[in-house]
Amino acid sequence: MASKELRRSEDTHVEKLWASVPQHGGELISASFPRSYIDPNRTVNDIDQAMLSAPWPSRCSPSKRCIELGNGLVFSKTTQLSDIYQRKLSVAEVQNRIDRYWRPYRETLDDALQSAAQEFGVRWHLNLHSMPSNAYQRLGIVTDKKLADIVLGDVHGVSCSGEFTQVVSEQFKALGYSVAINDPYAGMDLLRQYGQPERGFQSLQIEINRAMYLDEDTREPSARFSQMQADIGQVLKGITAYIQAALPSQGTSSTSGASQTRGAP
Repeated sequence: MASKELRRSEDTHVEKLWASVPQHGGELISASFPRSYIDPNRTVNDIDQAMLSAPWPSRCSPSKRCIELGNGLVFSKTTQLSDIYQRKLSVAEVQNRIDRYWRPYRETLDDALQSAAQEFGVRWHLNLHSMPSNAYQRLGIVTDKKLADIVLGDVHGVSCSGEFTQVVSEQFKALGYSVAINDPYAGMDLLRQYGQPERGFQSLQIEINRAMYLDEDTREPSARFSQMQADIGQVLKGITAYIQAALPSQGTSSTSGASQTRGAP
């Protein structure tokens, strides 16, 4: 497996694009490992037994995306649908990834969101990603539609209020970005776990088309990177204003940003 192709599966530079989250009263939590290695946005049971050299010792419940596209807890295929591994993975390898990477990330995020809920009674969680410019092709979707610059996912209204989804959508549109909602990404496990809008717990996924800010082959920031970073700062400013209006007695927001990005595993 060529390193260049494998690394196209990463959310490269997402944490840099959203680096101003703390300046707006939020907490930015960034994974230091690639989601192709192990994906914190998947359930711990989303495992394809066919990848393993021995039976998994507990329940497996692989998702459709895991089986058909190789995007489960541990990716088996790249963005270009090439096989990542030339051998079976041992149970111990996968368990090590869970214990050292998946679980610490989930625990850190859980602590941050529980703390926000305890302090404010409500909370806003932004699950931050990037998507390949060939996302429709990657997902096996035949369409003439052009992939949007920004895709917001709220699990079709399950993980956050329609109002909040529209607020974020309008912030991006005001800056000239095209926005789609739940097309082609509606959100995965983190949104399902943390989004409870009936309790005031909002969880929204934000996917940014990688072609907007980097060269997808070299993974180097493009000339537009700085502008997009500045635009995201403006979006965060608008989100913060919305949250502060929803919390008239509070002077700070209760936003947590979670980005799955690449660091050294």
